[in-house]
Amino acid sequence: MRIKELQIFEIDNLHQVSSVEVGQHFYWQIGEFQVHAQVLITSRVVIAILLALPAMTTRNLQPIPTGIQNFIEYVLESIRDLTRTQMGEEEYRPWVPFIGTMFLSIFVSNWSGALFPWRIVQLPHGELAAPTNDINTTVALALLTSVAYFYAGLHKRGFSYSGKYIQPTPVLLPINILEDFTKPLSLSFRLFGNILADELVVAVLVSLVPLIIPVPTMPLGLFTSAIQALISATSAAAYIGESTEGHH
Repeated sequence: MRIKELQIFEIDNLHQVSSVEVGQHFYWQIGEFQVHAQVLITSRVVIAILLALPAMTTRNLQPIPTGIQNFIEYVLESIRDLTRTQMGEEEYRPWVPFIGTMFLSIFVSNWSGALFPWRIVQLPHGELAAPTNDINTTVALALLTSVAYFYAGLHKRGFSYSGKYIQPTPVLLPINILEDFTKPLSLSFRLFGNILADELVVAVLVSLVPLIIPVPTMPLGLFTSAIQALISATSAAAYIGESTEGHH
């Protein structure tokens, strides 16, 4: 009887830990599912920006680019060079759209949290923030990278791809398997932690010194957000490139 009570107590503690949340959140009830409305709202704004920007900048393309067309082509060339550097000349072309979408979505999401006046929009609970400020968003991006990682390896090498787990020796099989599980964890928690820490620091500074300190820290936050987008895209390209190689 004592053992059963202890087991029930442990299960109850695990349930309490799993329900822990940071701050207040605004939820929508869709059928039987409860969804995080704040992330859905801000992510839809980011998607709208990503769709509207190319639509507006490609209406009147010129042979010699100028203005915004020149900037867009520079961004695309930078993404293509990043993908080529990480994946090699032979494998990079099919993955430029994926890496470009990953970089631009993270970049716009991060900057939206620093530039957009989200707090003007009043919600019943919580407040709007960058989509990457939510762990669910960063985990989803990391899982997409993992799916692309396995797809690239299987598409290039077939079932012989699984042979990499016993190289250079079968003794390393558990470590090699664990490595593939730690990659999405690293991608998701690094991005989430850095964006959340940046927004918390700015929020604390605004509450302490509303007019003097926050303004100089905003350019630093924008720079950090851009670097995080670049790191995430580079890591994704490197992981996918690694899966297409013959060995680690």
